[in-house]
Amino acid sequence: MDPRTVDYAQARAGLHARGHGRMVPDLDRITRLVELLADPQTAYPTIHVTGTNGKSSTTRMVAALLSELGLTAGTYTSPHLQTVRERVQVGLQPIGEEDFARAWAAVESVAALVDEEADDTVTFFELTTAMALWLFADLPVDVGVVEVGMGGRWDATNVVASDVAVITPIDVDHRELGDDAVAAAREKAGIIKPGSRVVLGAQAPEVLAVLETAADAVGAPVLQWGRDIEVVDRAIAVGGQQVTLRVAGRTITDVFVPVHGAHQADNAALALAAVATLLGPRFDDVDDDVVRDGFARVTTPGRLEVVAHDPAVVLDGAHNPHGARAAAAAIQEAFAFRNVVLVLAVLADKDVAGIVTAWRDVVDHVVVTTPDSPRAAPVEDLARVAEAVFAGTAVAVERAQDVAHALELATGLTGPGDGVVVTGSLYAVGAARDLYVPPADPAPAA
Repeated sequence: MDPRTVDYAQARAGLHARGHGRMVPDLDRITRLVELLADPQTAYPTIHVTGTNGKSSTTRMVAALLSELGLTAGTYTSPHLQTVRERVQVGLQPIGEEDFARAWAAVESVAALVDEEADDTVTFFELTTAMALWLFADLPVDVGVVEVGMGGRWDATNVVASDVAVITPIDVDHRELGDDAVAAAREKAGIIKPGSRVVLGAQAPEVLAVLETAADAVGAPVLQWGRDIEVVDRAIAVGGQQVTLRVAGRTITDVFVPVHGAHQADNAALALAAVATLLGPRFDDVDDDVVRDGFARVTTPGRLEVVAHDPAVVLDGAHNPHGARAAAAAIQEAFAFRNVVLVLAVLADKDVAGIVTAWRDVVDHVVVTTPDSPRAAPVEDLARVAEAVFAGTAVAVERAQDVAHALELATGLTGPGDGVVVTGSLYAVGAARDLYVPPADPAPAA
């Protein structure tokens, strides 16, 4: 296939034809795919990020810091909110249509060979992962910052070397990874390899034991939350928060992080630790102001993101109880809303009751709806759970046919000083963002 004859629309359609959301739990196809592409992932060092919540934010913070250091960062995150090009960014910007088409043409032609060899065809996520890794080598970038899609051990991104393996706090999310945090930790620990250096976010003792054992098994040194990494101080600021961060023996004060929530301050500390670990002794020569300027460049779409005023509309993609509790606490802390109207849409395979319960003492009205996904919880099922959770309170639960309808109802309920929070699913956040921040290229139906 000649990349010069492929346009963006053709490439995007070809990628989506592989079935968005289809998963096959092994590394056979992606390993063969990158092998045929001459193992592009070996051309640059990689910071590999897994965990339950905070992966995308931490990845974006790492990229901002590296960019401020004068390094070109290639970041790979998932899922996307509005356009598939969001998944692959270079220098803090989504790749352009020409680069996307070029990467797809290069990888698809090889994927066709793998399809013929393997028992199953290359998946959407495997192809996108290979596109990112190939493009990072082709441009080239100085550092790859790669977010795990799900788990770690069998995730397609686990073909990278994991020079620095970052593991954010682990809780229960994807049931495919097990029914408890320890089982999830065993899967996520799979990104720790010989030669890795490990950065660990705050973990429950039993989870920490799993991760430390995995690191010990391959001789990987560990920077551990609380011992080596810490948010020393934190204060609310206009548009975000002012923090003091400690990594190993170094403390940096007066760092403005333009995102809300204590969990985002924790993510900032992990991002700083990841960059310090990658640089090693060279980090001692990095001026504190470079770190401050790097964090000031951070953006986190769909994570406590304000997309409208009067009434205020806040988007947050929290889709498990751990993330929902963090988002609910941040709303209470950072926004002085008189009343909060919750627009809630959740996928059926999530802990729906746990997510709803996290908002029980925060919201004053609930509008439930369904995102555009075959995995979405039906509106009536979600309404029954919400009505049970809010039984005995003054909170009313309404139903809406889609996210646009839910926002129409929610904003119509607000008065001066009230706020609308859209949460429960990144699909719902993406749909809401389409209304307030229209994408350059709407994604085709999955």
